[in-house]
Amino acid sequence: MSAAHSAPATGVVNNFEDLRSLVEQGAVTTVALAAPDLQGRLKGKRYDADYFLDHVTTNGASVCGYVFATDWDMRALDGFEIASFDTGYGDLGLRPDVRAFHQLAWQPGTILVFADAVAADGQLLDVAPRRVLARQLGLLAARGIKVQTGLEAEFVLYRGSYESAARTGFQRLRPLAQGSLDYALDHPPLTAQFLDQLQRVLAETGLPIEAIKSEGAPGQVEFTFPPGDPLYCADRHLLLKQAARSVGHDLGVAPTFMAAPVTGIGSGLHIHLSLHHDEQPLFADKDGHTSQAARQVIGGLLDALPDLAPLWAPTVNSYKRFVPGTFAPLTYSWGSDNRTCALRLAGHGRHRRIEIRLPGADANPYLALTAVLAAAQHGLDHQHRPPHPVIGNAYDTDSPNADIPRSLQAAISHWRTSPVPERLLTKTVADHYAVAAAHELDSHEPIVTSEDLRRGFSQA
Repeated sequence: MSAAHSAPATGVVNNFEDLRSLVEQGAVTTVALAAPDLQGRLKGKRYDADYFLDHVTTNGASVCGYVFATDWDMRALDGFEIASFDTGYGDLGLRPDVRAFHQLAWQPGTILVFADAVAADGQLLDVAPRRVLARQLGLLAARGIKVQTGLEAEFVLYRGSYESAARTGFQRLRPLAQGSLDYALDHPPLTAQFLDQLQRVLAETGLPIEAIKSEGAPGQVEFTFPPGDPLYCADRHLLLKQAARSVGHDLGVAPTFMAAPVTGIGSGLHIHLSLHHDEQPLFADKDGHTSQAARQVIGGLLDALPDLAPLWAPTVNSYKRFVPGTFAPLTYSWGSDNRTCALRLAGHGRHRRIEIRLPGADANPYLALTAVLAAAQHGLDHQHRPPHPVIGNAYDTDSPNADIPRSLQAAISHWRTSPVPERLLTKTVADHYAVAAAHELDSHEPIVTSEDLRRGFSQA
């Protein structure tokens, strides 16, 4: 490397040469090599920066295969092909993605590098969340279609730490703000401090936000980033979650990305989707009106997403978000600028887009995006015609649209009896995520909850 090579700007690292320059100047001492697991958490190892450059960049790294075959509690589980006691829980490789470097402002001296999982045969691991999404993007690219997505991330802020919440059994949680502060610009001091600090560290990491707003539930906020490539958007979402937890720890604030942290309160991960072909938008015709392709995509989303629910609503808690009056959808419906529907046709002319309001805040963004893109291609392939749009209240009990399942058990049943997951995702991926969903359900069945005690302790 030439001595004249200047250090990159904070948060901007484009290649190993940029990284080496920062290491030589003492600005970076640690490299975190990270791969998203099934739940959408960053897993991996921290490396000395010199060791990473001298060894990992050429030889790769490894993790136990169960990282991609476990649950929220990191238990070793049966039923997965890639990792089990029968296979001895061997290693899988991690290959750094040279397009995905991030200098973390909330961890000074640290570069985070996203990695792709590699199987024993040297091929990318089919069931890894990044790979599952990349496959759908490749299929669309082969048709000459470029995808842009935007994610709206809602989450709730509570006073204290995760440790203090655990000591009380996660009861008597106190939100950072009281009442509805929807669209408010006069935030309580601690909320304002949290939002300011989180916005700052994201910008310094090269992840400037588009907008921040207060939401309707006590302590609830929403972060929106500019639209971009779906894989980059999913990576960025995981960095937002890590940054929010780091900033929260410093300020005595506990953010939660649960879909329903409290009865009657729901947090979503809304996906805004637009498609382009030859730099021309596919969702608007030459006169700026809603195109036939947009209608086909809407038809495909409504037809396939019901059978792919474990990808966008992966937990038992996910289904407790679907409550009337919370702006979470209750039916598979669509409408023009209608927030009571599962799909909202938004924007105008060349900027027309489809907002998918089904995923909750607990969704793995790679898998939720995979479900959306697979369903969109399904609509284009079969030229699906959507039902009539909803005009008015989609919560109307007389709606002819199919209901969203109210439990993970019902969603798993749809997944297992439908040919759609295997046809759109491959048999390997469909089988893997069916096992993951079943384990999530099984982990809840024997648990005695506080609601069990409230209803039965003195009455049974």
